[in-house]
Amino acid sequence: MSVITENWQIRKPALSSDKGLVATQHYIASDIGAEVLRQGGNAIDAALAAGLALGTVEPWMTGIGGGGYMTIYLAASQEVKVIEFGMRAPFNAKTEDYPLAGEGENASDAFNWPRVIGDTNIHGPLSVAVPGYIRGIAKALAEFGTWDWKDVIAPACEQADLGLPIDWYSAQKINNWARGLNTYSETRKTYLADGLPPVAEMDGSLGRLKLGNLANTYRTLQLEGPETYYTGTLAKSIATDLKAIGSRITRRDLEDYRASIASPLTTSYRGNKIFTPGALTAGPSIIHALETLERIYSPAGKRPDAEAYISYADALFSAYEDRLENLGEGPDTKVPGNTSHLCVTDSEGNVVSLTQTIMSAFGSRIMLPGSGILMNNGMMWFDPRPGGPNSVLGGRRPLCNMCPVILQTEDGSHTAIGACGGRKIFPAVFQLAAFVSDYDMTIDEAVHYPRLDVSGTDQVTVMDHADEKIVSELAHRFPGLAVRPNGVNPNLFALPQIIRREASGKMTGGCFVPSPHAKVSTFGER
Repeated sequence: MSVITENWQIRKPALSSDKGLVATQHYIASDIGAEVLRQGGNAIDAALAAGLALGTVEPWMTGIGGGGYMTIYLAASQEVKVIEFGMRAPFNAKTEDYPLAGEGENASDAFNWPRVIGDTNIHGPLSVAVPGYIRGIAKALAEFGTWDWKDVIAPACEQADLGLPIDWYSAQKINNWARGLNTYSETRKTYLADGLPPVAEMDGSLGRLKLGNLANTYRTLQLEGPETYYTGTLAKSIATDLKAIGSRITRRDLEDYRASIASPLTTSYRGNKIFTPGALTAGPSIIHALETLERIYSPAGKRPDAEAYISYADALFSAYEDRLENLGEGPDTKVPGNTSHLCVTDSEGNVVSLTQTIMSAFGSRIMLPGSGILMNNGMMWFDPRPGGPNSVLGGRRPLCNMCPVILQTEDGSHTAIGACGGRKIFPAVFQLAAFVSDYDMTIDEAVHYPRLDVSGTDQVTVMDHADEKIVSELAHRFPGLAVRPNGVNPNLFALPQIIRREASGKMTGGCFVPSPHAKVSTFGER
């Protein structure tokens, strides 16, 4: 069988600073976050400004039509808090909206659920879950930020006014999903204006693509405040457009959505503390995997050997088996009226790990004409089979793959780790946590070191720059082992970001190496 081969080696050196660092999947967002730090904002302000900007420069991954989770270390109180703003099912959601096709699993699904007739849980109006992003980041800003809302959103407003930057990478992203974008009128009109995807300028200049009415919506949010999304003029526009296309989401769904502040799940791993979001994320799974690894494997040598990689795979298999069988919100939960990743640290010692998403690439593929918002397809997180802890139920919150982690060592350093990439997120975060804990790897070493992926199927895949002896022993233990490059398309190992803040105040950050957009930014002298 022929497979993709990439005959190049890419390195992206880690960046160090004592001023503050911002690592995101797009250089414009990273630079915006760093500028907020330069102007005196804290890590929370910078993370939210960068996150809002990502929705204008990386709309296929994230945006104000989605949700997320945020793990924060607060230096002043030495506490870790989690902001929960994941999507939830509309109150009127019905299992009958997602009839099983009776054959095959959905390979593009987040959990390999059985296929649904018409893929109504993957794209289109019935795939849209109630978005929590704006209420979540507004809550984080009010509780832990220092800037005003209008100032935090201002850089994103400017980017939205300019339009989506079109270079070869963003053009390729649109081209990859052109068939799906062509299905719905507003996305077709925006992304395929002449029936074809945009192309990069051949002279090296940066083209721009207007994203419908999104710029006006950002300005409305800036002027009227975040509540307009849920109870004001913007809420009316969103609900009207969704009703017109047959979505189950109503004004009540928007009004009753609540973001929450919670304590993290915690575990100890080889003397370090791990902080993750709660039960509906991949947090419990990464804890399961780390606790399993600590039990079955003791590090030997300066770097992971074949036994280590086999143990990584075994721990991941165990965690995924538990995850898919047992996790979810459960049938008795009452909802009270209820993937891009970035990491930020500041000079005060605050640390942020933030994952935000519209779920699949381009979410539901539904762009609302009144607002230009590209809506999520969060209903894909639910098991379409009835009666389970993660089955479709009105008002329920689904099991998701996000796991923004903070790792605290005995010497007082804090490391923010996270990734995007669906089911591949937590295997990547799990291994990065193991690398820095078990082998004291530098951030630069950790982001460049080969990883494997086990993400809910029998398949084990390892990066093609792994040592030959490791690959050989993995293949012996796991027949059918796939050896693949860590590339941008397809991406088979998630897209991680990581920043460490040492007790001394030195900060070092790394980002997804193969991406031409991902960047770690700072300000002042480095």
